[in-house]
Amino acid sequence: MYRVLLVDDEILVRDAIKENIDWKGLDCELVGSCQNGQEAAEFVKASEVDIVLTDICMPYMDGMELSHFLHDNYPDVVIVIFSGFGEFEYAKKAIQYNVSEYILKPITAMELTGVLNRMKEKVDQRQKEKTKLEKLTRASENYRKNAQIIRSKAIEALVTCSKDVNESLEQLKGMGIEFTASNYRVAVLDIDLYSNIYQVDMDKRQESALMAFVLLNVSDEIVSREKAGIAYQEGSNRVCILFQGSRTKGFGEKVQAICREVQQKVKEVIGIEVTICIGKWVRSPKELLLSYDTAEKTLQYRYLLGGNLLLDAEELNADRGISLYDTLEQLADALKTGKRESMLLCFAKIEEMIKNAYVDKSRACMYLEQIIRSIGNAYTSIFREPREQDGREEELLHQVTEQKTFHQAIGLVKEYAEHVFQELSQMNSSSGQRQALLALDYIHNNYMDCELSLNSICNYLNISTSHFSTIFKEITGETFMEVLIRTRMEKAKELLKNTTLKNYEIAEKVGFSDPHYFGISFKKMTGKTPTEYAREYRK
Repeated sequence: MYRVLLVDDEILVRDAIKENIDWKGLDCELVGSCQNGQEAAEFVKASEVDIVLTDICMPYMDGMELSHFLHDNYPDVVIVIFSGFGEFEYAKKAIQYNVSEYILKPITAMELTGVLNRMKEKVDQRQKEKTKLEKLTRASENYRKNAQIIRSKAIEALVTCSKDVNESLEQLKGMGIEFTASNYRVAVLDIDLYSNIYQVDMDKRQESALMAFVLLNVSDEIVSREKAGIAYQEGSNRVCILFQGSRTKGFGEKVQAICREVQQKVKEVIGIEVTICIGKWVRSPKELLLSYDTAEKTLQYRYLLGGNLLLDAEELNADRGISLYDTLEQLADALKTGKRESMLLCFAKIEEMIKNAYVDKSRACMYLEQIIRSIGNAYTSIFREPREQDGREEELLHQVTEQKTFHQAIGLVKEYAEHVFQELSQMNSSSGQRQALLALDYIHNNYMDCELSLNSICNYLNISTSHFSTIFKEITGETFMEVLIRTRMEKAKELLKNTTLKNYEIAEKVGFSDPHYFGISFKKMTGKTPTEYAREYRK
């Protein structure tokens, strides 16, 4: 049963709430009814309460003062404030007192029932968090050993070279820790929930430190059992393992097996996921920083791949260059022709290519920018006019770079692609106009192909030549061949004005296999031969 306290200075309001709510059906008990905050404070001191429903304006102690009292003394109590219209903004200021919800008067029984159901969930969640924290506290207290903490600080100093290496080695030797192996490597264990891919608030810091301590002890227990090295805590939230052994395939496999066991054990004990990155081999304790740095650098791929990873720096072929050009062309074509399945396949291929390249965040964002630009160009190639969403691209680029994970970032890009897909699919035009626009776009992109024909464009549009010819002439006022020739001539004019190319070279560039025919067509359209035109316009 959830214990509810009602606080309101109007007896009619209190009676209406008492009578119109199915308390038993909600698994709730109205344990008290008070007419002001002072009475409510005394009631809470004497009785257990889970949820407080309170008005704002009351004598002696108002709802804000009561919320302040509960926040400071009974933080587990869930608070709901009633307020009149004029008090609503004032009520919102109570957020500093951890008020869970604000209800504008008057409120119906149905609305209040919904609020109570939500508050029950909050009570349950707070109880779970409290229980979890208590469990973690007990676990950490059971494991806590001062000697272990001192040892961790000494090993951390050795690995990071924060003090003289020889001095660190002597200090550790005094603790009975010597480094006699032929090879070493450092593994960094980072709890995903408290990493930089998530927003960690102040309330989580104590919890993260406790979880890190549990992670330390689990790691130390396993690596000590296997006589493979030593675990130590770095700062308050991260754990590392210093592996000692020989650079053999067998010991390399053993290192990975230990890391997988740590991940599994921690998940079983405290229900958290850990990403582990293993640095490269080094031959001397004096080179441990190099191994640590490669492990630390490998952590950046969590942005790309998500959490719960086991990555070995020795096995990664990172930051391989990739080209998205062909796939982006396919994506643009899918958007323009309304092929959703092709669009989704392109995105799947792009995502796989980027992930397999093991690029860092900045490179991944560069590829995402290419995708966004390609999507925008697909839109403008059809409409051929400035659009209202031009500013959206820049805003989207900003949002993409702010995301904590690649999964979140590419999700925004997919949403943008879907938006453009819908716009292109639902144009305020007939299907005939759409096909004509697609045809114009196809001509614009392929005019230089001397094999471009009515048949090839109809195959692209999946439409008969007779039907296409009819709708194209109706929409554009020209035949396909007239538009094609005009497009080629306009491009030829640009080349004649701005380049020193020979006439036969220009003919080839604008889709004429026969330079003589090019000259005839050019003069027919302009009244001048290509040579005359070039002489007139070239400076």
